[in-house]
Parts: sequence; structure tokens; C-alpha cells
Amino acid sequence: MGGFTFNITDIAAMMNAKDLVTKKMVQLVKENPKVCYINSDGTGKSGPLREMYDQYPNRVLDVGIAEMNLVTVAAGLAKKGYIPFGQTFGPFLCVRALDQIHNDLAYNDLPVRLIGTHGGLSSGYGPTHNTIVEFGVMNAIPNMTMIAPSDAAQCVKMLEASLTWPGPIYIRIPRGEEPEVYNADYDYVIGKAIEVREGSDVTLIATGTGVYNSLRAALTLQVEGLSVGVIDMHTIKPIDKDAIVRAAKKTGTLVTVEDHNILGGLGSIVADVLMEAGVPARLKKIGIPDEFISFGYPEEIYPHYGFDGTGIAKTVREFCR
Repeated sequence: MGGFTFNITDIAAMMNAKDLVTKKMVQLVKENPKVCYINSDGTGKSGPLREMYDQYPNRVLDVGIAEMNLVTVAAGLAKKGYIPFGQTFGPFLCVRALDQIHNDLAYNDLPVRLIGTHGGLSSGYGPTHNTIVEFGVMNAIPNMTMIAPSDAAQCVKMLEASLTWPGPIYIRIPRGEEPEVYNADYDYVIGKAIEVREGSDVTLIATGTGVYNSLRAALTLQVEGLSVGVIDMHTIKPIDKDAIVRAAKKTGTLVTVEDHNILGGLGSIVADVLMEAGVPARLKKIGIPDEFISFGYPEEIYPHYGFDGTGIAKTVREFCR
């Protein structure tokens, strides 16, 4: 079990997932001749990506503003035995290139790792740039794996674990800067949830940035005498059914937390697991309502919709009465 970096009064260290992912990709390309990196108008004129682009012109590519092309190029490289990572803005990768993701990657079951940045509401640029449908979309595509790391350091662990994963993966990371969740080393396995905090009254099942906010809520509620467990469900598909069933049997009350549409997202997937397992439990979903969200950064929007730490605590408090 990992520790976490804060208590009820302090603020966690901030880390930038995009920066750490870039540094890790530079390392992987240099160390592994099979690793390729494809960007979409993000190389720039200087910096580590540009240096890598110039040094490895056959394995580091920039396709320009052409997300669909990025996916197909990555599929072709995978077909030739390479391990391609394709990174671009999530709002355009998940929706605009969905045809290529479905047909070129998933249908052929190719080991391509797609990294969609600015996940959820993290871009701050309004409805056309919010990415709130990946969980439901990727969950419905055969052969596809869907991952949403909880912090920047976990992104690095996930990239390392992905090298031997046999099929396509869609990875969602936020814009950056995000709070650090773990302050100690821990085991990371794709498809295996992490019990970050034990609890006996209610369990919060969270993903992505929702993990940190859930921990904040749990610490607040602890002072009030409520024992709240927190599970980091970093892998949306394949979902860790055993972790969900154990939590339901232990506390009987589950609350899901996600920066995603509450329809078709983590909460809906958890509900499916409970129904199929025949495990009775109360379930509440916290996330984005089924509507387009206007302009604003997460620091503004999360409190408005109640999935910051304070909002989650309020919902859990009322749900457990």
C-alpha cells in the first residue's frame, strides 16, 4: 500500500504529468531501439523532444495537426514489430481519431500506447476541449485497455508497465500541475487497483485526479468519526472486479469519483460489476453531469460540481446518513 503526501492541514506537492511523461519517453527511446514516439504538432523548435526528434528521425516523428494520421502511423510501426507511443491533445485524439483507434488499432489488436493529454476538464478551454467520454468509449471497444493514472509519478510506472502489455492502450493524463498522491514506492500492475486507504464505513473508488480529492475528503470525514476507504482505480478497462466486490462486501457503501461524464464512466462500470456479481451495495456517482461544461479551470469547476475534496466529503456525509 502506498502512503500519501499530506495531512488534514497541508497541501500536497505539485507535479506535472506531461513533463514527466516527456522525460520518460526520452529515456525509453534512448534505451530501447524498439520504442517509437509520435507527436502531433508538439515537438517545438527546442527542448528534449526536439533533440530526440533530430537524433532519432526514424523512431521519433511529428505528424503535425493530424491526429488520425498519428494513430495510423503508430499502427503501421506496431505491425512492423515496434512499440509505438502516440501523444497528443486528448480532446482530438479520443473523438477525432476514433475511427482509426477502432479500426487500425483495436480491430488488429496492435500494441500501440496512445497518450491523450488535457484529460477531463483540465484544459480549461470549454466544451470543445474538455475530454469527458474516454472511459465509456474505450470500455466499449474490444481489445482496448483504458488507464487514467492518479499522479505524475504513476504515469512513469504505467509507461514502464506498458512495454510488455500485449494490446492497445489508451492513457489519459491531465494538463499539469497536479497533486502528488504517493510519497513511497509501491507496486503498480495494469488492471490491479490500489487500496490507498482502508475504511470500514464507506469506500471511495476514484480514478485520475479524483484519487487525491478523495483522500482529502477521507481525511476530513475521519475527524468527524467516519471511516472512509479510498481505492485508486487507475485502470478503467480491464476493471479490477475483485477490488470492487471486496469493497462492497466490506463497507456496503460505495462512492465513485471521476473527472468524466457520470454516464458510461467509472461509476457505471462499477455498477455493472456489482449487478453481475450479485453483491448488494449502495452506490453514489460523483463526476461531471451529463452536460457540456463551460470555460473554467478545474480549481473553479470542481468545487462548483462537488468533486473537490470538500464537495466529495459533503456528498459522502449526506449519503451515509
